[in-house]
Amino acid sequence: MKDKTRSGFSDRLTAQAEARKAQLAKFKPKPMVQATELKTREQEKAEQREALRLARVEAKEAARQTELARQQALLEAKRSERKERKAAEKADQKARKSARYTTLDALASLQLSRREDAEV
Repeated sequence: MKDKTRSGFSDRLTAQAEARKAQLAKFKPKPMVQATELKTREQEKAEQREALRLARVEAKEAARQTELARQQALLEAKRSERKERKAAEKADQKARKSARYTTLDALASLQLSRREDAEV
C-alpha cells in the first residue's frame, strides 16, 4: 500500500505548476460588466453641440413665428382701419348726396310754388 503522507517528485511538480497558474490568474483581467454603449468624450461633446444647435434652431423658429404673427396682426389692424375709414367715407358721401337731394327737392318745390304763384 502507498503512503499517502509522502508525495513523490511528480506530485510536487504538479502542485508547483498549479500554484504558478493560480498566481498568474490573479494578474489576468477579470471579466466585468461591459456597458452596452461606451461613448467617447468627443461623441458626448458632439451630442451636446447638436442639442445646443437644435435648441438654437427652435428658438430662432419660435422668434420667427412670433414676428410673423406680429406682422399679421399689424396687417389685419391696417386692413380693418382702412375698411372702417372707407365705410365712414361712404356714409359721409351718402349723407352729402342725401343733403344735396333734399336741397334740390326744396329748390324744386320752391320753383314750382313760384310758377304757380306767377300763373295765378
